[in-house]
Amino acid sequence: MIVTFRSKAAGEVIMLGEHAKPLLELAGKMPEIAAGTQGVFTPEQLPEAIRRIEAAIGGEREPRFDEDNPEEKEKAARYVGLRQRAFPLLDMLRKAQAKNVNVTWES
Repeated sequence: MIVTFRSKAAGEVIMLGEHAKPLLELAGKMPEIAAGTQGVFTPEQLPEAIRRIEAAIGGEREPRFDEDNPEEKEKAARYVGLRQRAFPLLDMLRKAQAKNVNVTWES
């Protein structure tokens, strides 16, 4: 499932549902992601959503990989943490907050 985030403040952000759902939950939305699901972050909701995602990123513990071990080195190359996953959405939320506009999403 694909989730598309839209705002007048930024270009579209497209994510796989399995990556978007945890971010939406962190931001205070509890979506059941299915075809046709829609939601919105109003300008009033944006500060709290941003705060919650930033708090989760701040508390994230990056795994340590042994770069001398070929298997670990490969895992390190493929690892994508919460900070990287959240960046496009967080950037959109911040831009929308600055312009006082909604962020909508749909799957």
